[in-house]
Amino acid sequence: MSSDIALSVENLSKSYFLDRNPGHVDRYTSLRDTLATSVRKLGNKTVGIFTGRTVVKTPSVEEFSALTDVSFEIKRGDRVGVIGRNGAGKSTLLKILSRITEPTKGRITINGRVASLLEVGTGFHPELTGRENIFLNGAILGMSRREIQRKFDEIVDFAEVEKFLDTPVKRYSSGMYVRLAFSVAAHIETEILIVDEVLAVGDVAFQKKCMSKMDDVAQDGRALLFVSHNMGAVSQLCNSSIFLKRGRLVEHSDNVSDSIQSYMNDGYVDSGSAWINQNNSFQNEWFTPKRFYVGDEGGERLAETSPVNSDILVYIEGVCENYNPATQVGVALYDSVGGLICWSFTTDNNNNWVSVEKGTNKLKVVIPKFFLNEGVYRIELGVSLYQQLWICEPGRNAPQIQMEVSAGFVASPYWTQKRPGTLAPNLVWSNKVKNVLSR
Repeated sequence: MSSDIALSVENLSKSYFLDRNPGHVDRYTSLRDTLATSVRKLGNKTVGIFTGRTVVKTPSVEEFSALTDVSFEIKRGDRVGVIGRNGAGKSTLLKILSRITEPTKGRITINGRVASLLEVGTGFHPELTGRENIFLNGAILGMSRREIQRKFDEIVDFAEVEKFLDTPVKRYSSGMYVRLAFSVAAHIETEILIVDEVLAVGDVAFQKKCMSKMDDVAQDGRALLFVSHNMGAVSQLCNSSIFLKRGRLVEHSDNVSDSIQSYMNDGYVDSGSAWINQNNSFQNEWFTPKRFYVGDEGGERLAETSPVNSDILVYIEGVCENYNPATQVGVALYDSVGGLICWSFTTDNNNNWVSVEKGTNKLKVVIPKFFLNEGVYRIELGVSLYQQLWICEPGRNAPQIQMEVSAGFVASPYWTQKRPGTLAPNLVWSNKVKNVLSR
């Protein structure tokens, strides 16, 4: 392997066997059952011959392929964003690269040490203090005691837990856990750093701090693999991307924007302008969403395209079984690469909350004309009890729809093409300003 290659993966596959009937023991097997099982096995073998993969399937055991023939190379200094929907195989890939689990087949060549942060507090002992866990976790990740001592002050300063350093970590909040865990992993002098989306636990200031640290890691010539559903973070941090879909590598590209666009357009965001709760998801007593769509003034669903010079009306229908004044419903608006533009909730106006009443509710929020620029946008539903719990959390488990804003009436003759930026509002300007300072 070339010296500038940090990691090479060749034809990597990982399969699991799922027990569909755990704990069940047949009292007897009839001739009919035996014949049926034999026919299923013959059918599965035939499928394997034509598909080129081994299929193991019985009435109680089924093979599941988490990864299939994944191959790629990562160079030193690369910042690689690993993207794909839940179940695409991202975490499985990282666990194999971190040597937590063995692949079913394939070859991995690693040039140097690997530090991984796949789960909050991985390698921490709850009864030990923060100080003790720094040494424990550092040793697990391959640091010598002298190296840990040399880096100790930097780790503590970055994690901002000096006040609680001699407190057992079982008393730490999840945010303190992730700060300390990330700090240990990020300060190890390894050639490859692997980070799963644990940074979502930290606050905004710490997330920015982590992003800056990961950028520094890559600038030092180390390779970084970063898994995230936040396309804005991937776009900002990474210079290449790996797009996984159902365990297969769809795209490994140096053009991160194009990969993100492929991900967004591949059915991972609902391609329609309506979401209907057919499976009765998000069932709760305060507000169970039933429909979420873009419509006209009469409440009828519109097509997926709306011109720049028209209001975008977003409707939310749901049922409330028990009234709670803390119930709030809202939307989160994202751009085409997953960057958050804004949130808006029924509780935005402190003097005039729009309440969710008992029974059937139909709510409406207006995105005003000349607010968004031309482009494709994602709208996610948010439902929660104010500062208590999430029912549908934007960015995590929320229903979502897609909306395309097309060219409309151009207010100024100087803007004959699409304006730069995500937003394109018509702001009010004036030269009639009183009491202008002379200095």
